[in-house]
Amino acid sequence: MSVSDQASNSPFPFIPRLALWGEEVLVPDAERPCRAGLARLTFDYEGQLCLPLRQEQQVAETQPQRHLSDERRAERILESLGACDLSQLDGVLPDYHSTANYFIALESDVHVGASFSAHAIRELCRLGFVVEVLPGYPFLVAPSESPLLASLETDDKLDWFDIELGVEINGESYTLVPGLLELLRAAGDPLDFRRLAQAPGKFRAVALGDGRYAALPWERLKQMLIVLSEVCNNYDTRAARLRLPIPRMLDLCKIDDAFSTTEQKLKWSSDTDWLARARALAAGPLHTPAPAALRATLRPYQTEGLRWLEHKRDAGVGAILADDMGLGKTLQTIALLAREKDCRRMDLPSLIVAPKSLLSNWERELQKFAPQIRCLVYAGTKRHNMLAEFHRVEVIITSYPVLIRDLQPLTDREFHYVVIDEAQTIKNPQSQASTAVRSLSARHRLALSGTPVENHLSELWALFEFTHPGLLGRYHEYRKHFRDPIERMGDEGRLMALRERIAPFILRRVKESVAQDLPPKTELIRAVELNGAQRDLYESIRLSGDRAVRQAIAQGGLNASRVTILSALLKLRQVCADPRLIRLNAPASTVSSAKYDLFFELVEAQLHGGRRILVFSQFAQMLALLSKGLEERGIKHLVLTGGSPHRQQLVDRFESGKADVFLISLKAGGTGLNLVSADTVIHYDPWWNSAAQAQATDRAYRIGQKRPVFVYNLIVASSVEDRMLTLQERKQRLASQVLGQAPAGTTLSLHDLDELLAPLESPG
Repeated sequence: MSVSDQASNSPFPFIPRLALWGEEVLVPDAERPCRAGLARLTFDYEGQLCLPLRQEQQVAETQPQRHLSDERRAERILESLGACDLSQLDGVLPDYHSTANYFIALESDVHVGASFSAHAIRELCRLGFVVEVLPGYPFLVAPSESPLLASLETDDKLDWFDIELGVEINGESYTLVPGLLELLRAAGDPLDFRRLAQAPGKFRAVALGDGRYAALPWERLKQMLIVLSEVCNNYDTRAARLRLPIPRMLDLCKIDDAFSTTEQKLKWSSDTDWLARARALAAGPLHTPAPAALRATLRPYQTEGLRWLEHKRDAGVGAILADDMGLGKTLQTIALLAREKDCRRMDLPSLIVAPKSLLSNWERELQKFAPQIRCLVYAGTKRHNMLAEFHRVEVIITSYPVLIRDLQPLTDREFHYVVIDEAQTIKNPQSQASTAVRSLSARHRLALSGTPVENHLSELWALFEFTHPGLLGRYHEYRKHFRDPIERMGDEGRLMALRERIAPFILRRVKESVAQDLPPKTELIRAVELNGAQRDLYESIRLSGDRAVRQAIAQGGLNASRVTILSALLKLRQVCADPRLIRLNAPASTVSSAKYDLFFELVEAQLHGGRRILVFSQFAQMLALLSKGLEERGIKHLVLTGGSPHRQQLVDRFESGKADVFLISLKAGGTGLNLVSADTVIHYDPWWNSAAQAQATDRAYRIGQKRPVFVYNLIVASSVEDRMLTLQERKQRLASQVLGQAPAGTTLSLHDLDELLAPLESPG
C-alpha cells in the first residue's frame, strides 16, 4: 500500500523513498525473536535507487552524481520523527538477508509505532517522501480524518442502553470499546496514566481488533479514558459495547464532549433522541405555571421545586426531594400530582407509601389542597376489599408495613407515580421495606426525605437504588468506589465524583437559604455536673462497661463487638438521664438525678415567660418519670409515644392550647407533626443521630412559625453525652459531604471509643 505515490514539489534533488514492513529481530535479553516494524530508506535519482552512505562507504563509480548533504538532511528528518538507524542500534539484529536500514519499534511498543504511523508518515509525505506500507507492517492506523462513531440501543422496558463507540475506515466500522477498556485496565484503579503518558510521541494506540489501530493524541485520549472510567463499572475487554442504566443518561453528554473536537463532532446514529434528552436534562427546568386547580399559593422555592420535579418526569428519571423538614415537601408533591391530573397523564393511579402515623395527614392534605384528586387510604383489617376500587381512584395511600404484607397484589400492577415519604425508612438496603419499594412497578419514582443521609453513605445508595436503579452501581461497587474511599480515607476526588453523579437527581434546600421569613432559631446547651451518689454510680458502670468492651474487642474485633459497645454506652446514657432507668438494684432507684432537677427548673422558667414547650427523649420510661413530675407540680401536659392511640387528636389538643408541655418520644414524634404553636424545644437526652434530633426540632421550627424558637440540649458535662455531641457534628458533616461542601472523612474508630468511655472530669 503506497501512502504517497509521488513527491510533488520535492525540496530534494531526488525522491526519498521509505518502505515499511514487519520482520522478526533479535533483541537483548529476549528468549526468542521479536516482531518489529522496520523500514528501508532509499534515494531515487531518476529511477536509480541509492542506499544511504555510511561514513566508511564511498560513492561507487556506477552511481549517479549524488547530493550527499541533501541525503543527510533527509536522514535527519526521518530520525527526528522517531526512526532509528539500525547501524547505530546495539543488540537489535534483523535477519541476515534483511534489507532494512531503519528500526521503527517492537510490535509490543504499539504506542511508539502507532505514533510514528499517525504522525511521522503524514509529515514525511508532506516533506516530499514517498512512503509505502508493505503487508505485515504491525502499526496500521486509521487515517486521522476517520470519523468517530457512536450508536445507542435500548431494551423494551427502558431499563438500560448499550453504547457502541467506533471509528469508520474506508466505509467499514471498527469498535473502539475493547481497546479503550484495555487501556483503562492497564491504567489501574484508581487511574494511573504514568506508563501511557511516558510513551514517546504525541499519539497513543487504541487496538481495533484486526491488527489495525486508532492513533489518538494523548491529551484527547486521556480525557476519553477519564470519562469512561466513570462510565464503566468494570473493564471487561471482551465487551464490544458499554451498558448503562437509563438514569445515567447524563454520561451521554460526557461521552459526546470527550470524543468530539472543534473540527469533528462524534457522529451519533440510531436512537439519538436519548442524547437530546440528556442535553435537556443537563440544561435544567423550564418555567411552568402552578396547577390551576391547586388550592394553595406556592412560595417561590416551592414553585422552583415543582418545576424541578416536572423536569425529572419529562426526562424519564426519578427524583429525590430532600428539603429541610418544614419546607413543604408534601405540598410540592401534591402540586405535582395536581399537574399530572391537569395534563391528563394520570391514567393509572399513583401510590404514596408513608409511615403509618402519616396516612391520615396525607389524606387530609390532599383533600385540602387538591380535592379534585380521588384518593384512597389502603390500610386496616378490611383493606383487601379495597383492591377492586384501585381503578376508580387516582392516588392510593398506604404504609410501609402494609406494603410488606401485601406485596403480591401491589407488585402485580403498575402505578403512574410511586412516592415514598420519610424515605430514610428504607435506608437499610437489606430491609424488607427497602426490598419492597424497589419491587414496585411505576412510570415515575419520587422519594421525600429531609434526612437522606443520617449515619453513613450506604443510606444514600438505598435511596438512589429505588429512584434511579443502577445509577450508583451494585452495592459492592458503590462501597468500593465511593463509600469506603470517602468515609475511611477522606478521598476528595471520589467525593467530588459522587456529588457530580447524584446532583442532577436530588434537590435539597435548607430553611436558612429559602425561608428567610422564618423567625430565628437559637440552639443552646445546658450542662450539669454529676455529684455524690450519681457520680459514683456513673463511674462504677463506666469501669464495668469499659472492661467488657475491651474484652469483646480483644476476642472478636471492633465490628463484632457492636452489641457489647452499645449496651455499655446505653447504660451510661441512662445514668446521665436518671438513675431510675437503670435496673441494677434497689439503691440505684433512690439516687437523685441532677438533670431531672435541671429540667424542671428550665420548664418552670419557660412557662413563667409564656412559652410553650416540646420535650423529646429516646426513653419512653424517662417520659413517664417526667410526666409524673409534671403532675406533681400541677403542670398540664400531653404524652405521645409509639403506643399512643389517636396521635392526631393529641396534636390538635396541644395546638388548641389544652396543654403547654408536650412530652414526645424521639422515634414516635420525629416525623409527621406540625406543632408551630410551640416555641421551645428541649432534648432531654442527646442521640447519636443529629438528623433525628433536627427532625424533632423541626416539629416546631417550620413554615407557619411566627415566634423565635429556642432549642435546649441537656447534657451531663464531660460524660458520654458531652462526647456524643462531637460525634453528632461528625455525622452532620458526613451528610453535607454529598449534599453540601463540607470536607470529607468521618468514621468511628477505637480512639472515638476511648473518648466515649473516658472517666468524668473533676468538677470545678
